[in-house]
Amino acid sequence: MTDSYKTAGGGPAYGRSMTPRLDAIGIVTADLPASLAFYRRLGLDIPAGAESAPHVEVSLPGGGRLMWDTEEIARALDPGFTPPSGEDRLGLAFLCDSPAEVDAVYEELTGAGHRGHLKPWDADWGQRYAVVLDPDGCAVSLFAPSNA
Repeated sequence: MTDSYKTAGGGPAYGRSMTPRLDAIGIVTADLPASLAFYRRLGLDIPAGAESAPHVEVSLPGGGRLMWDTEEIARALDPGFTPPSGEDRLGLAFLCDSPAEVDAVYEELTGAGHRGHLKPWDADWGQRYAVVLDPDGCAVSLFAPSNA
C-alpha cells in the first residue's frame, strides 16, 4: 500500500487556491409581486412577468446579482426553513445622485404605500440618509453625499 493519496501539507487543494467571490444577494419574500414592484421603483430592471416565477434574478450594475425566492422555494430547498421576523432580514443601500434625490425617492416610495422607517436627514457622517422598509420588512437605505 502506498501513500500516494496524501496531499502535501500547506498547499492549496488540487493545485489552485480557492477564492470565493460574492456573486449574488438573495431575498426570501412572502409576497413576490409586491417585492418586485418595490425594487422596480428603485430602478432595478426586473423583467415583466417575473411575478409568476418562483425564482427571479437580475444583474446589478458593476456585477453581481440580486435574487428573489418565494418562501415556498426556500422550504423546498430547506425543509426546516422558517421565515425570519423583524426588520433586519436583510439590509440594502441605494446610492442616489444627490441629497434631493434621497428626499424624492423616499417620498415616492412612501407615497406609494411603503413604510418609511427613518425620514431623510443629514447624517453626521456627511450623507443625506433615509430608510424605507420593503414589503417583507427589509431595511432599504437611500443615501447620497451631503455635498453632492
